[in-house]
Formats: sequence, structure tokens, C-alpha cells
Amino acid sequence: MTTNPIKPDPNGPDRQTWDPASYAKNARFVSDLGMPVLDLLAPLQGERILDLGCGDGVLSKSIMDAGARLLGIDSSTDQVEAARAKGVDAQILRGEDLPFDGEFDAVFSNAALHWIADQDAMLACVWRALRVPGRLVAEMGGAGNVAQVRRSLHEALRRRGIEAETFDPWYFPDPEAYGARLEAAGFRVDSIDLINRPTPIPGSLADWLDVFARSFLAAVDVGEHAALKAEVENAVAADLCDADGNWTVDYVRLRFKAVKAGG
Repeated sequence: MTTNPIKPDPNGPDRQTWDPASYAKNARFVSDLGMPVLDLLAPLQGERILDLGCGDGVLSKSIMDAGARLLGIDSSTDQVEAARAKGVDAQILRGEDLPFDGEFDAVFSNAALHWIADQDAMLACVWRALRVPGRLVAEMGGAGNVAQVRRSLHEALRRRGIEAETFDPWYFPDPEAYGARLEAAGFRVDSIDLINRPTPIPGSLADWLDVFARSFLAAVDVGEHAALKAEVENAVAADLCDADGNWTVDYVRLRFKAVKAGG
């Protein structure tokens, strides 16, 4: 386990922040449902793999258990600390700032790429970090992901006279657009699929918003957070909440494997 001290991101925190305890309680389904993309990665003994957006390190550990030599990176200090506590070699680093050159057999990412604003910079960094023929295997939010919740968040902020787009951190592409982006970055796309995956969540939608929609909540005063969350819940409850109070969020995932096509 690395003993390097954790230093804050010099670029400063984004509006979206992560609390490992809340994440473990309300968002463990993210890693639990990450096994198909882990199967697509198919890590091999001795491979050097970069986990981009490793979070609290649960899937990182699975890759390590397969015998791979793994480095996890995440922009969240708290999540990196949680990953290190699990024995993961993890660093605070953004995907757009990777310093690596031909060091990895694969780059893996689960539920992280859609938080990255500069996709082209990130893909250029990933391409450079890979050996030939290294692979990028990832799952991210795809076109239509959490569409009802997102729309309701936008509408709730607009009713308050707030430009919602300013606080929206998400990028959810369709396969055609993202496949073209990968090819433009120098990758050969082996597979790319859009997967509808309505996902039961363990608690209320308000709890989900506390984890995943902090950037939207940051648009209003703390004292108004509860009202904003209740407004969003009320707007989508007919479609996303059953008679027993169980919530299912309208997830859509984009899963792909791309290979560094040349050096």
C-alpha cells in the first residue's frame, strides 16, 4: 500500500464532491453492477492497468485479485483515501492530466468518464498512457441516462431563475458520437453498446441526489436543498417510484472496448 501523503488537487475541487461513507451506503450498486465491464476488460496476470476514476477502490481490488498490477486515480481526495485503505495504490489525478507515456497494457474506467468535461484531452492522455496494442475498456453514462431526473433538476432550477446548464456536470453520448470521438483520438473501436439498465437504488431519490447531484444542489443555498430534492422527487415519483416507496432510476450505460491502433 502506498504511503505517499495525500495532497489536494491543485486545480481546486469541482462542485461535485464525494463522501465515501455516503457513497458506500447509497451508491454501492455502481461497483456491484460493474462486473460486465470488468469481464470485458478480462485482466491478465502481470498486466499493468490504470483504473481511471477508481472511486473507493472496490473494482480496483477485483482487478488486483486477477493478478494485474494496478494504479488507481481519482480526482477526489476522500475517495483516494478510501481506496488506499483497501490496499489500492491510488493517486489524486484527473483524467485530463495523465502524465504517463506507454506505461499501461489497459486503462479501465467504470462510471467516471461522463464526469470529465474535456473528453478529447482525456482520450489523448489515455492514448499516450497505453502501450501498443493497449486497450481502453470503460462504461459510462450513455444517451438518455437518468433523463427524467436530469430534466426535473433543470426545470426546478429554472423555476428559481437559475441557468441549469451551468451546474450540469454530465456528458452522456450516444454510441455513434463517442465511437467517432474514440477513432479521432487514434483508437480502433472493437465494441460499443448502449444498454438500458433501470436501476433500483437502496434509499430515496433524495439520498441519490445527495450523492450524484451535488453540483446541482450547489446552485441554491443549503437551506433550500431539502425543498429542491423534494420538488424533483415529486416530479418523477409517478414513473420512478413504486407503491411501496422503492425507487428505480432510469440508467442507460455506454460500454465499450477500444484499442490503441498505432504508435
